[in-house]
Amino acid sequence: MKVVMINDCAFVGETLLKYMPPEMEKQHIKRSRGLWSKTFGLTFKIMHAKGDVYHAHYLLQDCYIASRLGKKPLVGHAHGSDLRASLNHSAWGRIVRHNLKHCSRVLVSTPDVLSIAKRYREDAEYLPNPIDAELFYQKPPLQKTDRKRVLIASDANWKVKGTDIAIRALSKIKDEVDVSIVQHGRDFEKTAALAASLGLSLKVLPKIPHEKLNEYYWNSDVVIDRFALGSLGLISLEAIACGRPALVYASSEFPENEDFPLKDLKQEDAIAETIRELPVDLWEKQYGFIKKHHNTESIEARLRSIYSELTAR
Repeated sequence: MKVVMINDCAFVGETLLKYMPPEMEKQHIKRSRGLWSKTFGLTFKIMHAKGDVYHAHYLLQDCYIASRLGKKPLVGHAHGSDLRASLNHSAWGRIVRHNLKHCSRVLVSTPDVLSIAKRYREDAEYLPNPIDAELFYQKPPLQKTDRKRVLIASDANWKVKGTDIAIRALSKIKDEVDVSIVQHGRDFEKTAALAASLGLSLKVLPKIPHEKLNEYYWNSDVVIDRFALGSLGLISLEAIACGRPALVYASSEFPENEDFPLKDLKQEDAIAETIRELPVDLWEKQYGFIKKHHNTESIEARLRSIYSELTAR
């Protein structure tokens, strides 16, 4: 079997390909944000691709082009913003709806958008994000100091990530923490300005390649992810895999979060208190969760099963 992976999101496609059996033939069609690359260049690559199954990340132009070119069976993989925002966009909405209706199978990477996908496709399925265990693995905790080393690793985006919530929470315990933040995201300047206005000092870290992000995790005591969506991001998964507890808003509304420790954490005072009195067994419980629900082998097995179902038709 040959799988043609189209585009990517947060290296999910790349990780899925990496851990597929060696006997599977794989092709990854990538693109940049340049006008030619994401339009005519992308169309040319998809047109000439030959595979047994096609797997497109984001239900946007990549998936739409593959669908219009008759590439089947086609798996459309939604990653959040395509269903949260683009679906309701005056221009993009038509494309997303087309993909939802015409893909052979629709997968979603976070449980908060599963109900949206199911409005159009009852067979839409949540496929947990895999973790690249070769990059993200445990290292012993750092030597304890008087101040906790906190890393804000998600991109600065107030609406989607709730970075402003994290800053206000940390400002309440600013004398007890050393805060580092990765310099990326649409609201980074606003975030830095908010921190300064609250007297919270930030150590700004440069954005680095994905394969080096583990160093940032290992150099922290606790990692901040997102507080706006109610589901775990890849930052949480990777940090926990690296041996560091992650603070994230995991809503009890979603059954997928049922056994995640520290659910419904999104209030500033609760976040601050959790960092101050970090439960000694928090990481262990979180690690148990990702081993159970984000086991790459299990995710790969489910994906191969989907591919087999589609190619057998």
